[in-house]
Amino acid sequence: MAIQIFQVDAFTDTAFQGNPAAVCVLPAQRDDAWMRSVAQEMNLSETAFIVPQADGFSLRWFTPLTEVDLCGHATLASAHVLWESGVLKAGTAARFWTRSGLLTAVQTEDGIQLTFPVIEQTPADAPPGLLDALGTQAIYVGRAGNMYLLHLADESAVRQLTPDFPALRLLSLRGVMVTAAADPASPHDFVSRYFAPWVGIDEDPVTGSAHCCLGPYWSKVVGKNELTAYQASGRGGRLRLHIADDHVELIGRAVTVLTGKLLC
Repeated sequence: MAIQIFQVDAFTDTAFQGNPAAVCVLPAQRDDAWMRSVAQEMNLSETAFIVPQADGFSLRWFTPLTEVDLCGHATLASAHVLWESGVLKAGTAARFWTRSGLLTAVQTEDGIQLTFPVIEQTPADAPPGLLDALGTQAIYVGRAGNMYLLHLADESAVRQLTPDFPALRLLSLRGVMVTAAADPASPHDFVSRYFAPWVGIDEDPVTGSAHCCLGPYWSKVVGKNELTAYQASGRGGRLRLHIADDHVELIGRAVTVLTGKLLC
């Protein structure tokens, strides 16, 4: 049976910007090997698989190499597809059951609002070789599990990074967030980039899950709970953030750029 598949640009209101994700709405669960094969075929940073269930939807995310525990842009894309395709009525909240627990999405005037868990980071030393592979210096290093947050001197330091990806792959990490305060003339509070060659993504265009760590970090730095963020990849993407004690609200828009059918 043919399965409809969508490609959606997330955290943008303009096609061919933001972060592309593939979304499959399945009538029933498929095996892991099939989902990995579809993700490899799509060759995007994430492919999302949605299965209806009594209290919402099962949602899983795969990179071309592996399944991941949390993905913001593919969740945003999934909610967008459910409303746009009519699977969910407009105004109905989307409830996703995931490896990170229950995630919700609602429609607002400003876009789609995701409620995600806070990812805490603590001060740490940079792993040997990390700063050299990135070609930079950090004024602060934080660690969240097997991911690192690097606070750089300014926005230009973030934008001008040219990582040595073969050198990065020699390290045993999961992801690296580099960030800095936005330039004074910018409408944003901070900028960032995200590198994850260890899961098949040299640079992710816009990383919602990273902002579950970046948002709380910058909330403490600047002393406010409402933030605007720009991920300064080649495609670029914008997010609005609300930081609470135990969750982060990520707000962004999405655009469908392709629909098709899987025949296998």
